Amino acid sequence: MKVAFATTDLVHIDGHFGSSKQMALYEVDDKGYEVLEPLTFGGNLDQDAPKQDKLEKLHAKVAALLDCTIVYVLEIGGPAAGRLINKKVTPMKSTSAEQTITEVLDRLVQTLKGSPPPWLRKALQKTSESDLEAVLEEV
Repeated sequence: MKVAFATTDLVHIDGHFGSSKQMALYEVDDKGYEVLEPLTFGGNLDQDAPKQDKLEKLHAKVAALLDCTIVYVLEIGGPAAGRLINKKVTPMKSTSAEQTITEVLDRLVQTLKGSPPPWLRKALQKTSESDLEAVLEEV
């Protein structure tokens, strides 16, 4: 599954979803994780940006994350969380700005090796369904 992290330094989960200028991306399974090319977002992402600009950037950011199963953030607004959930992407909040990406990744790998909680099993079904759809499209 693909997992994204809102980050300012590619080490900590310290970014607010709406104003984050980059998302670290990882491919994760029960054997480990692999770093992918991070996503970067330009333009005025500040809270005081004009409403129309913020909406356009929010749509673009959600669209860029559609192939992710989970998006970890420090903070996320209700409308942004709702948009992700509607697209079957699970938003998760970090415990603090000091929480590291590798800490969460290591825990995720261990969870996948064992018995994932119901929310994660449901999120993983999205990945399996996407894989199945891709195979069917090739046939």
